[in-house]
Amino acid sequence: MKTHQNAAKPPRLGQPPKKDYLLIGVSVATIMATVLALSAYPEQSARTADHLFKLATTLLSSPILVVFLAFVAGSLFIIFSKYGNIRLGSGKPEYKTVPWIFMFICAGLSSATLYWGLVEWAYYYKTPGLNIPANTPAALEMSISYAFFHWGFGTWACYAIGSLAMAYYFHVRKHATLSLAGIVEAITGLKASGPAGRLIDILFLIGTFGGLTVTLVVTTLTFSNGLSNLTGLPNTFALQAGIVVVIAGIFSLSSYIGIDGGMQRLAIMVCWGALACALVVFLVGPTLFIVDNTVGGIGLMFSNFLRMSLFTDSAGNGEFTRNWTVFYWFWAVSYTPAVSMFVTRVSKGRTMREVAAALLIGGSVSCWVVFGSLSGYGIHQFLQGHIDVPALVASQGGEVAITALLDAFPMSSLATAFYLFVMIIFLASHIDASAYTVAATTTRNLQDGEDPSPLLRLFWCVMLALVPLTMIATHVSLKTVKTSVILTSIPFLALLVVMAYGLVKWLRADYADKTAADIDEESRLKLVMDAPLPPSPEAARLGEIAGETAR
Repeated sequence: MKTHQNAAKPPRLGQPPKKDYLLIGVSVATIMATVLALSAYPEQSARTADHLFKLATTLLSSPILVVFLAFVAGSLFIIFSKYGNIRLGSGKPEYKTVPWIFMFICAGLSSATLYWGLVEWAYYYKTPGLNIPANTPAALEMSISYAFFHWGFGTWACYAIGSLAMAYYFHVRKHATLSLAGIVEAITGLKASGPAGRLIDILFLIGTFGGLTVTLVVTTLTFSNGLSNLTGLPNTFALQAGIVVVIAGIFSLSSYIGIDGGMQRLAIMVCWGALACALVVFLVGPTLFIVDNTVGGIGLMFSNFLRMSLFTDSAGNGEFTRNWTVFYWFWAVSYTPAVSMFVTRVSKGRTMREVAAALLIGGSVSCWVVFGSLSGYGIHQFLQGHIDVPALVASQGGEVAITALLDAFPMSSLATAFYLFVMIIFLASHIDASAYTVAATTTRNLQDGEDPSPLLRLFWCVMLALVPLTMIATHVSLKTVKTSVILTSIPFLALLVVMAYGLVKWLRADYADKTAADIDEESRLKLVMDAPLPPSPEAARLGEIAGETAR
């Protein structure tokens, strides 16, 4: 699928890549100690987590809402301004457009999309935002709009800003280290090899595990419930452990093969599978209702976008904003470092406009298509009195409601099997991308065009499976896991603001005095060049200073 399979790699500069055993050891020890503590003291952990969740979301509610709205504005600015045509590196894009978009949509999404796509609206119907009365037609009408909102522009703008900053740092500024600590060093001067840089890398790894644990736990419980209903097997921990092992085997094999042979194929399979799920439900289900509900939901979301973006509920208790919007934004923040590094790796030769538009628009629209179809089917079943989805979600959990919805679908056994297949492949593809970025972070001296070793990617795949499996076995509450996501994401939020500042600073230094025609011409020349253009004077001077400091 590559456009120039036989293109020669640039000559290596500096030392060969090597595993960062200190970072690996400290990260693994910290993660396992945290998991064991949560498992050994579940009740105390749950109480502490509940208190910390309320404290963090209350204090940071307004700041994160403002930051995410600014990310949306910044992404749109890149798309429509002269800066959008800045090319990220020289030469033609390495991957064709459709596989390229599919790969980072899979990196930014997860199998949880299929879970929330069917039942998220039911939560909003019972506990709506914007002070709408619960269990009313207005709450039901707004429920799909909030799903579109949470899985739309805000989440993908966060990914876009992080990815653009990282890609500019790596492909345009030509810094050799693809890591979160590396870009922070380039912006602030804090050494990536110093205590601050090491702490950033450790927090990145812990945060990535926390975000993925939420996804893997939700997916495993949903999958085991559906598989039990389909096959008659008892829904026990043994079944759940077997599911995790199968998932780990799939993404471990894909990760070992690499991006071109494994991840790219998984991404294509997953995205077409998710779209196929939405299409089948659209065609076989209540087609006209799905269209009307989706169009109306998107219209409501756009007409209320600013209010939803900045709704703090200052006159009330703010519970909806804390439990949903603020958590979703922190969850997106926990994914952003991994997504940004992965997007950077596969986006050489693309323009900033392509990256921003593919993430902001491509990612949002893909979510709206999936959510519009799946949620429309669930809402229609509720309105027709066939399945009381909100009641099932409240009393027995979302996985039980999903099983009931699949049972009510025509050819239910086949529909359930296909749904579960897409879900498990989706999760494998998502964790595959995350394992790649974790392996890249724990590899020193990794340069442009180089990948971390297959064995290291395989090691992190195994670790990514062991942590949630332990959480499921010891019945650590999902609320506790969600709290850990928020706490580990707080430093990332500050780092994302620093990255956004660095991107603005670099754009002003490198391109503020250039016209749109100048940038277009430079972009055109880069497209046909295999050798990189000389760095800007400021970038060259920063490189000299970094070299002198290193010496």
